Amino acid sequence: MSITHLAKLENIGLHFGQRVILHDVSLEVYPQSVLTLIGPNGAGKSTLLKILLGLQKPDSGSVWRQPDLRIGYVPQKFHLDRLLPLTVERFIGLNLWRHDAAAVRLSAEEVGVQALLPQAVQSLSGGELQRVLLARALLNQPQLLVLDEPGQGVDVSGLSELYQLITRLKQKHGYGVVMVSHDLHLVMAATDQVLCLNQHICCSGQPEAVSRHPEYLRLFGDARAAGFAVYTHHHDHQHDIHGCVVPLPTDGEEQRHG
Repeated sequence: MSITHLAKLENIGLHFGQRVILHDVSLEVYPQSVLTLIGPNGAGKSTLLKILLGLQKPDSGSVWRQPDLRIGYVPQKFHLDRLLPLTVERFIGLNLWRHDAAAVRLSAEEVGVQALLPQAVQSLSGGELQRVLLARALLNQPQLLVLDEPGQGVDVSGLSELYQLITRLKQKHGYGVVMVSHDLHLVMAATDQVLCLNQHICCSGQPEAVSRHPEYLRLFGDARAAGFAVYTHHHDHQHDIHGCVVPLPTDGEEQRHG
């Protein structure tokens, strides 16, 4: 296994009784790259994330994670007792063995929620809560971010800002990112690769290609026809055969190698 991988799933299968949850699903996760999983409800997206995280064992296939891989996780659903007195600062630092105010503040500043630290978690809007959950996921300086529907409860303008933030964090820290979303047209500008899942892999590749694939159109229809703006992803890098990010050649380099 090449050390350039952060994680790799091969030929994953999972059944609950007679129900097929996942069939022959494979994916690879690399540093400095965003992989977005899309698919209809019940497609197995969240289950696949649990297998990637080691929270669920598959019936078949193999799971490999880089040794001692540090993972930050934002779950799809988060429930907090509204009567529990908990500030944002305390919530972000819950997974620390010892409270570290400086580390909590730095993580909050990374996602722009430092002003919210004294507030009660229960008072946050949907968009604020998602950023706070992201700050908590960043606290232990992860190598891999796993985000299960990070846009839940966030309006469209807030979604654009959130995905831009995820892109900036990836570029700054070199995170690998695996993200689940229902809406490819909203995440196209933030993702490098897309895997369309419906128990099996329907199609995969760069977002522009997936958005035109017959299987994607069968599941979701044409976003353009629905009046959505489809954002394109302009790469300022490319990937070598191992999946590592390398800069695009300059015009002079292209001429020399052409």
